[in-house]
Amino acid sequence: MFPDAMGEMVRRPVKGEVHVHYGQIYVESDPDGFGVDLGEAFAGQSVGLCGAAVPGALLLTTGLHTGNVGFTVEVHSHTPPLDPAWEEAVEVSFRPESARTRLVQWAGEASWELDLEGTDYRVRYCATGMDQAHQQDTRMDDDPQQDCYLLQFWPAPPVPDRVLKQTSANAAYWHEHARRQPPPSHTG
Repeated sequence: MFPDAMGEMVRRPVKGEVHVHYGQIYVESDPDGFGVDLGEAFAGQSVGLCGAAVPGALLLTTGLHTGNVGFTVEVHSHTPPLDPAWEEAVEVSFRPESARTRLVQWAGEASWELDLEGTDYRVRYCATGMDQAHQQDTRMDDDPQQDCYLLQFWPAPPVPDRVLKQTSANAAYWHEHARRQPPPSHTG
């Protein structure tokens, strides 16, 4: 835990590098679920970096196809300020489906407990270096890190998703992809 700019304590359940495959990593809270379908995750959304259309799940896209990316998860008690250093930033609404919410690598290869309460959250997903990482495609162990990500949660009622900042061609591609998806087929 550490204090934010307003003196509130912030929890960081994940800080370091995580491994991605197919440019994806997930937040999952459905105890009976396994993975999130790309089309379903972005159904009816206007943002393409953080798919939140499946209840209790998030599909997070990265510039890098395969390898380690910098990744931090923060849990705040209120809306954190947006650091202008981030090149990409989107917000979505999220509510865990169970008491166990985890950041999960492709095929469940590794996971990190996020310890989220069963309440509505606003989620901000920020990125830098997406275009460079997309061009690199695969990061080997001794390659320098190209992209990094920040996933922030704070309690808030559900509101429509939105793009706060978009500078890369890779993010623009994913936003357009999301906008072409039909509305979600589930209800609730």
